[in-house]
Amino acid sequence: MNGQAKNSITRRGALSHVAAPGAILAAPALASAAPVAIQTRKRKTYVLVHGTWHGGWVWRQVAERLQADGHRVLTPTATGCGERAHLISPTTNLSTHVQDICAVIEAEDAEEVILIGHSFGGLTITGVADRLGERIAHIVFYDAFIPTRARPAWVMPEADGSWPKWWLDRQAHFIDGYKMIFFDHYPIKMLVPEEDAANVALLKRKLTWHPAGQWTEPVSFAQGGWEDRPRTYIHTTLQTFAPSSPAMWGPGKEAGWRWIDVPTTRNGMLTHPDVVAACFASLG
Repeated sequence: MNGQAKNSITRRGALSHVAAPGAILAAPALASAAPVAIQTRKRKTYVLVHGTWHGGWVWRQVAERLQADGHRVLTPTATGCGERAHLISPTTNLSTHVQDICAVIEAEDAEEVILIGHSFGGLTITGVADRLGERIAHIVFYDAFIPTRARPAWVMPEADGSWPKWWLDRQAHFIDGYKMIFFDHYPIKMLVPEEDAANVALLKRKLTWHPAGQWTEPVSFAQGGWEDRPRTYIHTTLQTFAPSSPAMWGPGKEAGWRWIDVPTTRNGMLTHPDVVAACFASLG
């Protein structure tokens, strides 16, 4: 969509309810011979891609709401994360995660996909769009990093090819040199408010390590990545600690993007599932 149309989604825009699949509306009295009316609406297909340290589990509440509204929702977990944390290896990288998501889309025969990525899942969905562009109807970055040809990875090498010092300093703390741990580098308020006891406990229980190669491997733009796709950036407005900067969302302010301000924290799928589901439901 051209321009930078700006929208604000609130709880008042929460999902409407539809009749169960196949439900028949009551016919008027004395009209038994008339054709019955069946309520229908366009069924959308969503593929929701988690960010660093998370897994498909993080989308459960949003997926349930979209499914209740009649949509199809896939929430794959990338290799080395979530319930697949045991599969991590030194070679697990961005290409692995792109293949994970592409494999799910292809195995599920998903078409006209609304592909949504959170945080550094923006790298992954860009790679998926580059490979399966014909299946992607809309690509959406939910408080996510938008890679570009100039910056195709979050961690970029210096001019001499070496890694920047900040990255080498951080890498010294990685388990086995490649397994990143959230709590080694960030406070929980990076994701949810500290006073949100239930979600803090959930994240402390659920967050896993994450392969460093997903941050350092450049994403492919061989087929244009997100460039030729209808695209939206969803910006969270309730994040008070280290809110996303232009380094994350910069291209989302350019022509060709739809921009949506949504009143949630960074992990709004946990803190504001109604709002996030309503926002996703509004996407074409």
